[in-house]
Amino acid sequence: MTQNLTFPLIDETVEEETTTPIQTPKRVVRHGTPSNDLVLSAHLDGNDTVFPKILELYVKHGSTVADVTYGEGVFWRNIQPDLYDLKPTDIKTGIDFRSLPYKDAEIDCVVLDPPYMHSPGGSAHQSHQAFEKYYANNRLAGQTTSKYHDAVLDLYIQAGTEAHRVLRDRGVFIVKCQDEVCANRQRFTHVEIINAYEDMGFIAEDLFVVVRKNRPGVSRMIKQVHARKNHSYFLVFWKRGQDRGKWEPPQ
Repeated sequence: MTQNLTFPLIDETVEEETTTPIQTPKRVVRHGTPSNDLVLSAHLDGNDTVFPKILELYVKHGSTVADVTYGEGVFWRNIQPDLYDLKPTDIKTGIDFRSLPYKDAEIDCVVLDPPYMHSPGGSAHQSHQAFEKYYANNRLAGQTTSKYHDAVLDLYIQAGTEAHRVLRDRGVFIVKCQDEVCANRQRFTHVEIINAYEDMGFIAEDLFVVVRKNRPGVSRMIKQVHARKNHSYFLVFWKRGQDRGKWEPPQ
């Protein structure tokens, strides 16, 4: 006897689960306004225009600033005299930036602008001859064991060592420099300085490029083999303290 078997119908339709995506709250900036009035990293301008912008970013008003290569005070032409406790010194007035008259950790900011081209002698680089006399970039007076570009680099290193001594922890070190070609070899001075100063305990925090307004020239040229330098740098460092924290802008 055959039995009629019946099976219940199975609905094979599977309903898709509808999931509501997690809404990530947007970050709301409650302070500040849109602006393009910003301090930029490259400038077709003079040192006396760029330098005040650097101070506004990195040095708090009222800070003690030792400009150890003050010269004619070009950097300070556009800065109000009462904004900082400025201590201007220079080799021409008898104070060598390799031996400063300050106590350890006494200074908030050091500014350095030494000669950044070696003096090959004769009439070349006449504006640097006074520094050649004092610092012996060509090893004329035995004040350094190096010669030409390496003597210039030695000055930066010796100045950095002294700046590290007189700066407080997290103090700012502003350094002017320019690359050069020596003996037909590129010397990227700003890279050499950064590497040397980081070994001392400085942190490289910023770099500003200053481009000359006029075009440089030469008295005689047979064949050009390197690009002629028409820009220089402001390098901004800070002295790493015991806490080894990150840079905090001045309040």
